[in-house]
Amino acid sequence: MRRQPPVRDIDENELEVHDPKTAAAGVKAVMVSMDRGISQAGVGRTVRSMLRVNQRGGFDCPGCAWPESITGARKPAEFCENGAKAIAEENTLRTVTPEFWARHSIEELAGKTEYWLGNQGRITEPVVIREGETHYSPISWTDAFDLIGEHIRATTPDRCVFYTSGRTANETAFMYQLFARSVGTNNLPDCSNMCHESSGSALNPTIGIGKGTVSLEDMHRAELILVVGQNPGTNHPRMLSALAECRENGGRVVAVNPLPEAGLMKFKDPQDPGNLLRGGAQIADEFLQIKVGGDLALFQALGHLLLEEEERVPGSVVDHDFIAAQTDGFEEYREARRRISWEETETATGLSRLEIARIAGMLAKSKATIICWALGLTQQPHSVNTLREIINLLLLQGNFGKPGAGACPVRGHSNVQGDRTMGIWEKPKEWLLEAIDREFGISSPRHHGVDSTETLEAFENDDVDVFVSMGGNFALACSDTEALEAGMKRAGLTVHISTKPNRSHIVHGRTSLILPTLGRTDRDDKHPGGTQFLSVEDSMSVVHSTQGRLAPVSEHLLAEPVIIARMAQATFGDGHPVDWKAMAEDYDVVRDHISRVLPGFENFNERIRHKNGFVLPNPPRDTRSFATDIGKGRFSVSPLEYLQAPEGHLILQTMRSHDQYNTTFYGLDDRYRGISNGRRVVLVHPEDLAELGYADRDLVDVISTFKGTERRADKFRLVAYPTARGCAAAYFPEANALVHRELVARESNTPGYKAMTVRFVPHGEPQLS
Repeated sequence: MRRQPPVRDIDENELEVHDPKTAAAGVKAVMVSMDRGISQAGVGRTVRSMLRVNQRGGFDCPGCAWPESITGARKPAEFCENGAKAIAEENTLRTVTPEFWARHSIEELAGKTEYWLGNQGRITEPVVIREGETHYSPISWTDAFDLIGEHIRATTPDRCVFYTSGRTANETAFMYQLFARSVGTNNLPDCSNMCHESSGSALNPTIGIGKGTVSLEDMHRAELILVVGQNPGTNHPRMLSALAECRENGGRVVAVNPLPEAGLMKFKDPQDPGNLLRGGAQIADEFLQIKVGGDLALFQALGHLLLEEEERVPGSVVDHDFIAAQTDGFEEYREARRRISWEETETATGLSRLEIARIAGMLAKSKATIICWALGLTQQPHSVNTLREIINLLLLQGNFGKPGAGACPVRGHSNVQGDRTMGIWEKPKEWLLEAIDREFGISSPRHHGVDSTETLEAFENDDVDVFVSMGGNFALACSDTEALEAGMKRAGLTVHISTKPNRSHIVHGRTSLILPTLGRTDRDDKHPGGTQFLSVEDSMSVVHSTQGRLAPVSEHLLAEPVIIARMAQATFGDGHPVDWKAMAEDYDVVRDHISRVLPGFENFNERIRHKNGFVLPNPPRDTRSFATDIGKGRFSVSPLEYLQAPEGHLILQTMRSHDQYNTTFYGLDDRYRGISNGRRVVLVHPEDLAELGYADRDLVDVISTFKGTERRADKFRLVAYPTARGCAAAYFPEANALVHRELVARESNTPGYKAMTVRFVPHGEPQLS
């Protein structure tokens, strides 16, 4: 019996706070997974999908990008609790029909939370709202595409923006970037701009590739893994299995994070009865509770101590042969790390010299080290320099191109890495544009487009006439929420290719379309050649197929490649050099084009049909070489930087709840942190609360300060929590309104979600001018 969508919305007065958990997963995770699936989709659809998720010949989980084994057997359940929630949301039998839109005006929907909107179900038919109207209403697919074509032709290319969510498959992403460049623009912002752009900005100049350099098997074989600025228990729980296996094989794990997350402490593997009987497996051998923004200081200190140990015992730490043959800049790096201020280092990190020295000792002894990181390191002004320091440490000990060693940026959304590989980027390389033009006979624009933050500014400056969103929820994902929403409402046309309602549909342009599409679990069989499949790239550069088998909830849904092709046909008409129809009818045609455009995809159609897919080339991993501009790995020197809050302020970071994925809220239970039935909370150390004159559960307004300007977010509940001193944490996207658009990571322009300087005032207290 399927459960109906929630009638009541979030009531923050019902907030409950319990003690945080000290272990992740376990039997509770299994129970929650099954409950969410059955309540949304029933027993049959839930079981059929769970048996195929992340299995060979099945579909790729629409959640995170953590890889599966390509050499060994896979577990019967190759998914985690949050993956099960993501699948349940997509499999749901709840539907959003034209009657829903007729029943709810935009004014009413604007007062609903993302939790309520997303839980209404799958959108069944295309709908439109025009200037002056109060409700969305049905529109035919043909009329919708004609409307898009009219608006694109009526403006100039650079006033059109094409946004991409990480859920987009490879073939879809390739067609989408081809459509944008055929229109005449490189305005291709994507969710990577807001997440891991700093990683690419740091890795490309230093090691010649913007991706990680390890495999899943390397994780198992490492002697030491540093997990920095990430919460695998919630954001990519299957990583816990890899960390546990590393420790079983004799490796050690160090966790570095401002919050003592459950998944960093212990893992209760529900597929291992022995593990459950033992109370779970330890994950972190050491936990460093670092201050937000203190990681650059930590890595510089570790480099200093490793070089100091090398001087004491020559040949014990530094891989001199590797450095001489494959790197540049070592002498400058060694000189820069020769001296250190331990007083300032301890201030920046919140760690003692003894704690840091203990980790340096582990690094010195390890002959195969992997350093993993996620958004805790990528969303601060000095993020790129922080990541360069990670590369310095790895180069120092030769931790590239050997088993169990390397750099591991842990990507978030499934296929966000593949989208970039396919050409979704506002700053394309000339070789890519030349290859596209040669393959299709078009003339791609050469000037750079706008990224996500620049798109926000374009909206505010009324420089956007057409905004097309391939999945995602741009209004909630971006920073400076109030300014962005106001700008989106003034745009000429917004187009959202979506599966479920979200906030971006409500803060729409003067004219707006919602185009419902198939999801990962849906069968895609409306093609002359029969059922089609797509492909994705995981966080470790493995490309494999994905194919849904469930009947779609509506006959009116179209696959994303078909939607792109029909947008293009309606925009360009007959005579365009690209055969859009052929690609929409047979995805093999798309893959043939990709094989001739992108290096590493030769014989794409043959190789993608292998049960394990194939691994893309990666010079640092494969040949211990670096395709930088100098042909070597590059040491770099950065000044010491860290985040400092003035008196009466804290440094605030955003984070996900355990019951959400990006801007999608599955429920209201952040189980591991002990927070439930509410989301407008700020976690603060009890001693910081006392010093600031507040008590646990006080209701406050949060004010951020940046360059003399302020942003305000009202009605947050303070919760005493064991965070790092001087730091606080609040949920994304509720706290996004506090991020000034100019608070970004240098070089990457990623919003500073982990770098806000905030103070509190009692709720309702007037703001002083």
